[in-house]
Amino acid sequence: MVRLQVQLEERQLEALRRLAAADDRSLSDLVREGVDALVRARGGVSRESVKERSLAAAGRFHSRTPDLARNHDRYLAEAFAE
Repeated sequence: MVRLQVQLEERQLEALRRLAAADDRSLSDLVREGVDALVRARGGVSRESVKERSLAAAGRFHSRTPDLARNHDRYLAEAFAE
């Protein structure tokens, strides 16, 4: 995790403290939850969602290149050179 300093208005801090006490959670945990909600609302994708989608896609496609696993660096270099 990364440490971040944030300035809040008094009313925001008091509201956040009330929520944290009611839910028996830390202020930091609630702030992270709020950031995740904002990112989702604005079209961002959570790390968990990206991981799930990546795992679901693994093995579903075929390259038709039998030596791809052995020579992937060469194929990648060739693709970037184009």
